[in-house]
Amino acid sequence: MEQDILLLLSILSVTILLLVWEAVRIDLVAMLAMLALAWTGLLTPQEAISGFSSNAVLAIVAVMIMGEGAARTGLMARLARLIIGIAGNTRRRLMVMSSLAVGLLSAFVQNVGAAALFLPALLNISRRERIPASDLVMPVGFSALLGGLLTMVGCTPLIILNDLLPGAGLEPFGLFAVTPIGLILLLSGIAYSFLFRRWILPRSADDEASSPQQSLMETWRIDYDIYHYAIPEGSPLTGLIPEEARLWEEYSLNVLALSENETIYYAPWRRTVFEAGQDLALLGDPNAIRRFADDYGLVSISSLDEFRRLQDPGVAGFVEVIVPPRSTLVGKTLREYGFRRHWEAEPLIYFSSGEEIRSDFSDREIRAGDLFVVHGLWEHILAMRESDDLVVTTRLDVKRRRPGKARLAAICFVAAIILSLTGVPISLAFLTGAIVMVLTGVLDMEQAYRAVEWKVVFLIAGLIPLGLAMEQTGTAVFIAEAVMGVVEGQHPLFFVAGIALLATLFTLVMSNVAAVIVLAPLVISLAEMGGLDARILVLLTAVSTENSFILPTHQVNALLMTAGGYTSRDYVRAGSGMTALFLLIVTLVFYLGYF
Repeated sequence: MEQDILLLLSILSVTILLLVWEAVRIDLVAMLAMLALAWTGLLTPQEAISGFSSNAVLAIVAVMIMGEGAARTGLMARLARLIIGIAGNTRRRLMVMSSLAVGLLSAFVQNVGAAALFLPALLNISRRERIPASDLVMPVGFSALLGGLLTMVGCTPLIILNDLLPGAGLEPFGLFAVTPIGLILLLSGIAYSFLFRRWILPRSADDEASSPQQSLMETWRIDYDIYHYAIPEGSPLTGLIPEEARLWEEYSLNVLALSENETIYYAPWRRTVFEAGQDLALLGDPNAIRRFADDYGLVSISSLDEFRRLQDPGVAGFVEVIVPPRSTLVGKTLREYGFRRHWEAEPLIYFSSGEEIRSDFSDREIRAGDLFVVHGLWEHILAMRESDDLVVTTRLDVKRRRPGKARLAAICFVAAIILSLTGVPISLAFLTGAIVMVLTGVLDMEQAYRAVEWKVVFLIAGLIPLGLAMEQTGTAVFIAEAVMGVVEGQHPLFFVAGIALLATLFTLVMSNVAAVIVLAPLVISLAEMGGLDARILVLLTAVSTENSFILPTHQVNALLMTAGGYTSRDYVRAGSGMTALFLLIVTLVFYLGYF
């Protein structure tokens, strides 16, 4: 048995070093660890691959699919707009509001479910406000972990603890017994991310997120500010069409949208007649726009909600399109083709034979290979991409939305959460919700498969057997008894700190549920021998198993790692401080509050 313990500790040490060093992909490291356990005989082949059928892996797959469904229906875009409306567009305020919201939600929803619910909204906020995802995702993930400690049903270890206590002759805890320590930890975690963001998050977090949209706008020198004006009674613009107003020829402006009688016309066609009472969304040089407004007596107005969508990267944007030889545009002009009527998109720039034109190019004969820069709603751009007339060359990070299915997506999410609260395993609850989304047409099976981040699945599935091996070889008990032997008989402060540290170390290499099950009997026995309150110390143990910030081995960290663009080193840098803060707080609160 001692040989097995030594062998497992060697595999465990190499695995942690490779995860931190990152010389090998982390999912490959997990697979190597899994194979090592099987080839050394520490686990049977069936036990070594058991991670792929674990509740944790199935739960992650399910929440990824449900998150995709919520994103495709626009449900998360609405949530993002709500958060932005409350917090404004300052990245720190957005971080605090998002962290607080997901932390409070985690009090009643399993933290991986809460994180999955907010992830699409966070990415939407990142794109919309041009804030790096790395500035938001990790702090929100930390808050999801900490928020699970607000109630006794917020995270699995606390639920398991209440199941274990009666068997040891101890009284279970009430729903809000852990709320004071959970609230202190949550607020401290948010403050930590807020105050030390520049030092703990990736350096690229201070720069604006790089995206195809930004690159395109920089290449073509496009000003993305959209100006909104109303046409008042008596304006000289009344009765004119864009060409008669010399909108393109003299001012080089583009009308991205026109509102009339609460109806929005995107990229209104050239024969549109301007009338009093219409509202315009204009794109172009700010000085030219002001001159145009002065010449025609237009009145500046605040942005309409419908116009504001034009600046939402999740709704609209710019693309480069090329005319292929087979296109029906070849040999025609934009006027003859009716580009705006056909696609409801606004052509801004025309590039042909090395010549760039930004004014009126309506009557230029189009040749194969000519390029246009176009602005429009993504739903129109996606339709354009599927045609034979134009080739969209800009990479699109957008998907077809199904807004009519938003209510169904919300019902599936809420039903899955309610099921998990009634005691149904989160994997079964969320997998049921995911399948119902597919059956009701929120997304199809191909989209569901593409929604799964397989790197995360293999990471978790490969590391889960390590925890199983620690239990079966007696390594977990060996380490626990060694540490307890050191703190036994010491001042209660050191005893409390030792338990918190031990639970923290265990949860880095095995599931927090397994850590509670292994440590609880040992802690109860030692507490009784030392004349301490076993019930309080075992609660400390369960709370400390949520102190999992240093490595992306917890389900929440693994789920958010790819979305935030993080590496294992990023978690070591940011998580080390959070782990130390967590240990300090729980040690002092439990010692001062109970001993």
